[in-house]
Amino acid sequence: MEKKNTEDSGKQWLKISLQTPGRLVESVSDLLGVLSGSGVELSPETTEGSLITGFFAGAGDTDKQRKIIALVRRKMEMIFNLYDLSPPELFIEQIDDQDWATSWRRFFIPVEIVPGLIIKPSWEEYQGKEDEKVIEMDPGQAFGTGQHASTRMALSLAATCLSDYPAAKALDVGTGTGILAMAAALFGVKSITAIDNDPDAVRVAKENITANKLEGKIQASTTYLADLAGPYSMIFANIVHDILVEMAPQFGKLLSPAGRVILSGIFSGRQEENIIRLYGNLGFQLKEYRHEDEWAALLLQLGEI
Repeated sequence: MEKKNTEDSGKQWLKISLQTPGRLVESVSDLLGVLSGSGVELSPETTEGSLITGFFAGAGDTDKQRKIIALVRRKMEMIFNLYDLSPPELFIEQIDDQDWATSWRRFFIPVEIVPGLIIKPSWEEYQGKEDEKVIEMDPGQAFGTGQHASTRMALSLAATCLSDYPAAKALDVGTGTGILAMAAALFGVKSITAIDNDPDAVRVAKENITANKLEGKIQASTTYLADLAGPYSMIFANIVHDILVEMAPQFGKLLSPAGRVILSGIFSGRQEENIIRLYGNLGFQLKEYRHEDEWAALLLQLGEI
């Protein structure tokens, strides 16, 4: 039986919502989850995107409330600026709900994200089958638990690639919750470097890595890409098109001969074609791809085997 957290009883919650275009749903949801440490709600996606809501504890403290709002506004400005978009209005509400801290959990159960890989919340008991890998991640920590198409496709490519071409050393760029790094460790990679420029994301990644007893295989930090030495047999980067373009030359330098890179967070069509062309000019060859909805994920190899 789950124990009720008495500290949450009677708490007031700060509910912060914002309308988000489709291309930013994963990033915004991920960040709200990291900042709040609680559940994130998404409205059904339409042509205008989704209304994303985060819930923050301790709203009864006026000073803390101001700091939370300022932090969320600053972080959202950073994300929207990456896409040359104006940050949306924040809709703010204070709510009382003694059960909110735990009631949302009933909607989350163990899910097979890709064949053989199960994501389960910490409060659910799940004994994986002999051929299954299990990652424990709480959806309240961050959105990056595999629900989004770009994450699922990256995981799918990683599972296929690492089955055919085992890698001893990998790099996860923009690790977020650490899901790709942890999956890589379960798929057999012995040493993984996971980096992110957001200290909050790194904190969550470290918590997840510890919860899954993978500290000996994964090192998460805010180390800059330019400060890494390599070589890596494989690189994962689930970010956005423009940053993947900027990082292409560095990926080429960090990869070992015939090394592979999995890129996701890309829109199919023009962005996908541009990535293939640009990386191709640097000696990368397209080996495999995935498409889901408007998203694409690519597996590229540097040179020939």
